[in-house]
Amino acid sequence: MNANTNFYCVIMAGGSGTRFWPMSRISRPKQFLDVNDTGKSFIRHTYERFSEIIPQENIIVVTTDRLGKLVREHLPELSEENLLLEPYGRDTAPCIAYATYTLLKRNPQATMVVTPADHIIMDKDIFAEDILAALEYSSDKDVLTTLGMTPTRPDPNYGYIQVSGGRCKCEDRQVVKVKTFTEKPDVELAKVFIDSGEFFWNAGIFVWRAESIRNEMERYLPEVTRLFAGWENALGSPVEDMFIEKAYSDCMKISIDYGVMEKTAKAWMYPAHFRWADVGTWESLYNIVRKKDPEGNVFNSNHILSKDNRGTLVMSENKEKLMAVTGLEDFIVIDTEKALLICPKSDRRVKDFISGLAMPGFEQFK
Repeated sequence: MNANTNFYCVIMAGGSGTRFWPMSRISRPKQFLDVNDTGKSFIRHTYERFSEIIPQENIIVVTTDRLGKLVREHLPELSEENLLLEPYGRDTAPCIAYATYTLLKRNPQATMVVTPADHIIMDKDIFAEDILAALEYSSDKDVLTTLGMTPTRPDPNYGYIQVSGGRCKCEDRQVVKVKTFTEKPDVELAKVFIDSGEFFWNAGIFVWRAESIRNEMERYLPEVTRLFAGWENALGSPVEDMFIEKAYSDCMKISIDYGVMEKTAKAWMYPAHFRWADVGTWESLYNIVRKKDPEGNVFNSNHILSKDNRGTLVMSENKEKLMAVTGLEDFIVIDTEKALLICPKSDRRVKDFISGLAMPGFEQFK
């Protein structure tokens, strides 16, 4: 385990995972699922990965009030003081502000890695090396470091980072200056990005000194940070819950990418070398599964009757149920106790389709 007590990890675990419906629902979002049959949820894997390089007492989880019980079930060793509960989901910028002010009160010298709870990470040893290298680099510099992944395909589901000098400058793991961020371009533009040799995928993992991100948030997101005025006395005190309730009641919903990273002049990128996947959709899960049949299908049921299917993902919560599927190409079939999804694999069509769950009569299935 890393011995640097100034290193912290903030796990963001308040997302709703709507594009993983119907297995991901309001009562149990994606970060609490085991969609890859590992025996552990996304958040459990995330916590264990960071426990190997960050002291456990320095790992903080930020989630919403309604998900606090689930976090405790999946991470029973997490101390109560390291579980920060947001009254409402307001995207990543307010979440990071809450965690940053909390860490500044505990340790003004803190350097933090901020990560989503629902990534799939391969090559754990390389992951540990990359995270520690980024922490060491950022610990004595006034920079905001983001991890970039070498793209392998023009994927429209990821954000892209353009860096000075292009990918060829990153072969020796040299930290490079960020030129631009682009959020989820279409396939044609993503292909242009990849062919240029200047772009990386944005992993959504950040490393910075708590003081550095505080200053940049107060510069570029004063409408958020002003709501935390008085944090020095309120956080860690009996009035913390009341203080946070008031701050979030008036808080805008905005991501750290839009609010700070696209504006700051202090953005740098560390080129990560571990294999990574942000499985935000069923299609992205299909793409990372290596075990496919000769026609490119993925089945997780123990009993499958399949004929004339190609490029199709079929999953069921009940692996003992017979799944009989025929004549589907590039489809998704997701079977749960209360809902069944049959839809083309295209992510954008799935997103548009399941937005209908907000209509009257369907709320109970969200």
